[in-house]
Amino acid sequence: MKPRSLLSSSLAAALLLPACGTFESDTHERDPMFPPIRSELPLGTFSVSLSVKDLAKSRAFYQKLGFEALGGAPDQGWQILRNGTTTIGLFQGMFEGNLLTFNPGWSIDGMHPKRFPDVRVIQAKLDGEGVELLSRADPTSKGPASITLMDPDGNVILIDQHVPAPDRR
Repeated sequence: MKPRSLLSSSLAAALLLPACGTFESDTHERDPMFPPIRSELPLGTFSVSLSVKDLAKSRAFYQKLGFEALGGAPDQGWQILRNGTTTIGLFQGMFEGNLLTFNPGWSIDGMHPKRFPDVRVIQAKLDGEGVELLSRADPTSKGPASITLMDPDGNVILIDQHVPAPDRR
């Protein structure tokens, strides 16, 4: 399975950090029971991409659960919904099964950070760890790109970057 790049403009998703650095989230007051989040391989903000049979019916269902439309192109078969900090994408006819999705290059508020972990850097790190990829980004490219992989239980993970690679100056 090789999903095409799925989203275009409204899904907010990346972390504001250097491509090879460590990240510590400090945007909210923390519960003292939970230490700061740190990652050597930040992937971006998480969402679930659901493969749906009827986009309108699915959107209406999730709206009853308090989700609101955030973006998308229903005429093209996809819609992004959010409830608080939870984001889901509804996709009709674009891929089989559901995907765990990460989007480098987007912040939670829809901004484009100047520095973020480029998907090609993530791909190189995964290659170095011996992780098998189902689809790959062209390592010489600079624009939007995606990679897919599968966890040991068969769950497909999509890392889908919609913006050009960050400037590495």
